[in-house]
Amino acid sequence: MADTKREIERKYESDDSGLPDLTGVAGVEAVVDKGVAHLDATYYDTPDQRLLASSITLRRRTGGSDAGWHLKLPVSEGVRDEIRAPLSDDLPDELAALVRSRARNVELLPVVRLRSDRDVRHLLDADGQLLAEVSVDAVHAERLSGGVGDAQWTEIEVELADDGDPAFLDKVEKRLRKAGVRPSGSSSKLARALAETAPKKKAAGPVDPVTAGDHVLAYVRAQRDAILELDPAVRQDAEDSVHSMRVATRRLRSTFKSYGKVLDRTVTDPIGDELKWLAAELGVDRDREVLAERLSTALDEVPGALVSGPVAERLRVWAGDSPGGASARLIGVLDSHRYLTLLDTLDALIADPPLRKAAGKKPHKVIAKAVTKDFKKVSGLVGRALELEPGTDRDVAIHEARKKTKRTRYAAEAARPALGDPAKSMVKSMKSLQNLLGEHQDSVMARGTLRELSAVAHAAGESAFTYGLLYGREEQRAAAVEAELPGFWDGVKGAADGL
Repeated sequence: MADTKREIERKYESDDSGLPDLTGVAGVEAVVDKGVAHLDATYYDTPDQRLLASSITLRRRTGGSDAGWHLKLPVSEGVRDEIRAPLSDDLPDELAALVRSRARNVELLPVVRLRSDRDVRHLLDADGQLLAEVSVDAVHAERLSGGVGDAQWTEIEVELADDGDPAFLDKVEKRLRKAGVRPSGSSSKLARALAETAPKKKAAGPVDPVTAGDHVLAYVRAQRDAILELDPAVRQDAEDSVHSMRVATRRLRSTFKSYGKVLDRTVTDPIGDELKWLAAELGVDRDREVLAERLSTALDEVPGALVSGPVAERLRVWAGDSPGGASARLIGVLDSHRYLTLLDTLDALIADPPLRKAAGKKPHKVIAKAVTKDFKKVSGLVGRALELEPGTDRDVAIHEARKKTKRTRYAAEAARPALGDPAKSMVKSMKSLQNLLGEHQDSVMARGTLRELSAVAHAAGESAFTYGLLYGREEQRAAAVEAELPGFWDGVKGAADGL
């Protein structure tokens, strides 16, 4: 069984002169010598180093206090989640699953062996509590595949104690810098080993977006990357991960539609269909969870004297039991051939994009025109909704306006690097409108569910009074949105003027 540890650390270059005196660091009462550990780690990756490209490391290590398999996933600068599994000859299935979206059907191979002599010190406070572990690592790297030669170096690593204050690392760094020690130029030992043993190539310079196609592809690439980065989080049932991945799929699909003059829709539409499938699969549990939370909150606001029958129990049964982790159904989706093929297809599109003539033009006109076109569609849909009488037809019209508002928001997000503040203003306006229209749609869905629950309760001989009460309150919430919409829309009509 794997366990996860949040790792906050910093790495520094060393000239083999050892560790500077750290007794002067503020808060440090004692520096305790913990001896030397001999570590032997083999790192795994695909032949084209897909894990390293995503700042992910996977290793099998012996020696030290934590021998076993270690998977490190980036969280932010200097912060990683280290997922550990017991030592075994073969890669544990649970770790293999967490890198499947990266490796897919490509075999993970040993790429580097790192043998390190780790001289460890513990920095303790006045109460004897651990503040940080500092080590001086003498590293010998041996390239196992895809490169040439060996490499050796010495580095200093400072890892914050569990639940420690990250600001303490700043104090240690200040002392190290004063002693002439500088931050490492490599993000990890693996990255340094691969760099120092790689065949020499001419470095490619950074490429900034220039054309309309460059800007659209940059946004597409960002959403593809988001899906890949969120895959392990979804498998681990991390908070908000399913919703965030679903949003990334929607952003991609919307971008293909909005920028059809840039990317050929005969190519992107089939990909959009697969993204729609993935979003639907991600939403199966999520939509019911959100609606159940809304109805439960509404029920909590009803005075006890007005709650007639086992309403809360009916809601719990309808919502289903909350799983203790990601559902087996969702894990099956992420392990499916269809999903992995979709990821391959997105990679292929980014590597060889189906660019149309407008893609080569300057971005301002092409991108602004696409966003303005989407906004005009929103305007037409909102106008139509306001002309309709309250009822089913208006509910449907408002929902269609919401979907188009979301698409316009995503188009404006893609446009921000090219258009600047006008696109930023559009994103803000569309997000506010989306939230307002979303409140109306949530009320529509809630009322539909309340009708179903009321019918089930009635058939069981229970009172349906409370369901009717909740239904009436949802009607009032929807009516409030409809009353607010005309004035709200007047405030956002000029959102496209600056594009």
